[in-house]
Amino acid sequence: MFTSKITSKGQITIPVKLRKMLGTDLVELDVVGEEIVIRPIRKPGGALKKYALKNKSLEEVMALEEEAAKNGFLKEDNDY
Repeated sequence: MFTSKITSKGQITIPVKLRKMLGTDLVELDVVGEEIVIRPIRKPGGALKKYALKNKSLEEVMALEEEAAKNGFLKEDNDY
């Protein structure tokens, strides 16, 4: 069992151990009764589909984003 504080901005930190267990940095949240359920998203679809790059894994997309952030810009097209 892990404990996390909700910040004034409504954010929580998911401990590294749990993030590694999920195997992704993309999650969906749901409320079931009085519980918040966090599920990993391994294949973006639906509303998230527009953010996905074709033929790229989530890890590859994240590496591209990290590299772009280091360079101080993001490409506007999805032609990587």
